[in-house]
Amino acid sequence: MAQEQTDFVVVGAGSAGCVVAGRLSDAGYKVVLLEAGGKDTSPWIHIPMGYAKLYANPAVNWCYESQPEPHLNNRRLHQPRGKVLGGTGSINGMIYVRGQPRDFDLWEAGGCEGWSFDGVLPYFKKSEHQERGADKFHGVNGPVWVSDLPSTHPIADAFNQASVNLGAPENPDFNGETQRGTGYVQVTTKEARRWSTAAAYLRSNLGRNIDVRTHVTVKRIVLENQTATGVEYLDKQGHTHTINASREVIVCGGTFNSPNCWSFQASAIPRIWKVSASRHSTICPVWGTTFRTTSALGWSTNLPSR
Repeated sequence: MAQEQTDFVVVGAGSAGCVVAGRLSDAGYKVVLLEAGGKDTSPWIHIPMGYAKLYANPAVNWCYESQPEPHLNNRRLHQPRGKVLGGTGSINGMIYVRGQPRDFDLWEAGGCEGWSFDGVLPYFKKSEHQERGADKFHGVNGPVWVSDLPSTHPIADAFNQASVNLGAPENPDFNGETQRGTGYVQVTTKEARRWSTAAAYLRSNLGRNIDVRTHVTVKRIVLENQTATGVEYLDKQGHTHTINASREVIVCGGTFNSPNCWSFQASAIPRIWKVSASRHSTICPVWGTTFRTTSALGWSTNLPSR
């Protein structure tokens, strides 16, 4: 079994993992970035409308399903998650929305020091290159490009106007003063191409100290005295490797796969997030039990031709 040494090991080259690896690389650290999927070479990734080809494509998508939903007639819902460099940011609809400021404030109130909206806003601005220019909520010259849609549509215009007529405020910026209202969103594209965090952080000067390894399967996080010191993984040929981190191991596997990394620790602990904190003090005993996601309602109609 081959063993190696680096400063940081980052598990998952998705929307978060690429950012973490890029910033650490920019600070001069050596980083090994592990990704279960492959390179983001499919043309459908880079063509913005190509996401329709990726939504249920197992080559770049984990294609998870939910458990039967009791409030939706026990249907199982499709849960797309990216399995490719850039993660879900390489297969989604590219909409740039940060989240409600109040949610960040509640996180800090719950004990996450520094996670208030005022605390995280400078980092949002640092990461951003806003096509409209800098202001109180937006930055320029960051690696992540944020652009207006290249065109509008009469039906969308009519929908927005109908919403305004019914009392909804018109909102030109859902990452500004408020997210309430109706209007067009912005997207993470650069010059009419998808601009994922893989494009922004790995294929720039920020990625110069990153060793990216694709098609790998994490077997376990190596623990010594309740501290993560490395990662054991299988390569595409099935060979086992161990990478030791002199600084930290950072798990960025996403909403589903980050808890899943810990479930591989031992056959005696099939669901490690249910183990008491006294047994594995590095693991939160409720990790994964408060998961929430949003529902999207699609609406379509057939319009008679004239």
